[in-house]
Amino acid sequence: MRWMMTITVGLVIGSMILLYRSNGMVSIHFYIATALGIGFTMLLASALMGLAFLSSGTGHDESVIDPLEDEGAK
Repeated sequence: MRWMMTITVGLVIGSMILLYRSNGMVSIHFYIATALGIGFTMLLASALMGLAFLSSGTGHDESVIDPLEDEGAK
């Protein structure tokens, strides 16, 4: 998570620089909303991906009983 936080901060700073170069100073609210949106999206995506890897790595995915698995054998 530390690496993803570092990557997210770098991405937000890079995005703000690109937006400022292309649009100039539009509104401070535009930049705040964009930074929060990009930051939240990146951190949420990394947390969910981490949970998927954790679930797969600990064997929780194999312990699920699939009720539809037996219907295909009949």
